[in-house]
Amino acid sequence: MTRSIFHLDMDAFFVSVEELFDPSLKGKPVVVGGRRDQRGVVSAASYAARKFGVHSAMPLRTAAQKCPQAIFVEGHPDRYREYSHKVRAALDRFTPAVEMASIDEAYLDMTGTERLHGPPFEAAHKLHESVRAATKLNCSIGASATRLVSKIASDQAKPNGVLWIPPGCEADFLAPLAVEKVPGVGKVTARELHSMGLRRIGDLSRLDDALLQKRFGKWGLALAGKARGEDAGGWFSAGVGEDADAKSISHERTFDFDVADEATLLATIERLGEMVAQRMRAQRVVGRTVHLKLRYSDFSTYTRARTLREPTAIDRTIGDAARGLFLKTWRRGDSVRLLGVGMSGLVEAAEQANLFGEPERWTKALEAVDAMRERFGADKVSIARGMAGKFRERTHEALPDLDYPGPARSSK
Repeated sequence: MTRSIFHLDMDAFFVSVEELFDPSLKGKPVVVGGRRDQRGVVSAASYAARKFGVHSAMPLRTAAQKCPQAIFVEGHPDRYREYSHKVRAALDRFTPAVEMASIDEAYLDMTGTERLHGPPFEAAHKLHESVRAATKLNCSIGASATRLVSKIASDQAKPNGVLWIPPGCEADFLAPLAVEKVPGVGKVTARELHSMGLRRIGDLSRLDDALLQKRFGKWGLALAGKARGEDAGGWFSAGVGEDADAKSISHERTFDFDVADEATLLATIERLGEMVAQRMRAQRVVGRTVHLKLRYSDFSTYTRARTLREPTAIDRTIGDAARGLFLKTWRRGDSVRLLGVGMSGLVEAAEQANLFGEPERWTKALEAVDAMRERFGADKVSIARGMAGKFRERTHEALPDLDYPGPARSSK
């Protein structure tokens, strides 16, 4: 049976969600991520803004220079998560083999579903219409026998299109495309390939595997396989849904101005720990390793980690560990640009002796706090130690790891 893999990518997802709530934004250059004069990066840009060279991960101030007329929106992470779950619900109606690669893209293994949904091209159109009906948002879908070709196909189908590559046509489809279209080929690798006279995927596919291995090591072998349209190397070599457990949950805070005040920094760490713990409880997981990220005003960045005796999803436990890591790392008096707190080593809470590996009274109390945050807003309810560190959740800080597994990236 020929494999049938779909890759679905929401079109300008964050911007499109903003347009649902504010139709006046449609057709205009829109930048999601923060104010034009604010620190931080672009989380998403409308197609109108992209014409001026604005793209994801670009500093907000640079985007303002490139497109002075752009409308800057700080964003609404809770809305993006809500609509992402609507997308996921629509996908689950087509196949049980769904893997969210990020908040706005997913892979579906549609192998063996032809009786139910028809051949790949027909099924892709049905899926396209189903997502549109569930969310009122546009998406693009690539379909083929491999994850890699489907991902490239969905990009070629943008915006709001469907592209099916029939079995045996992969090489013809890939050959004329630039090597930068291969997932994993960044600017550095692209320059090296160009220096070798390789500018198209077809050029790459004609090279001997041994040459690429000699030049790039194991990545060279994976690159050779990808050039042929194979699911080669790292994440692409796994089946859809095989590695479905979230690896980590984290939040970051980039200060508008560098901060050297210890009380403010410690309060921010407490608030970040609260945000991480809240998402862990929502996903019914506990974690064992606490992570701290600290970036000074000169952009030097330090990461530290501490493994706890027992897994937890309790704000205070996470906050205490993060505070300890910070105090051991921070050069007292030095200004800080960014702080981040995260948890890894996640397992289902049900695997613990009780719900979160903590006293039941803590669990119930914090679940009540979570319910209040859900009702009144996450920034309206805080535990005492984190009150001074409250801040509005910004899009690029709220979704560094996303609520789904897979390689995180900024929204297209």
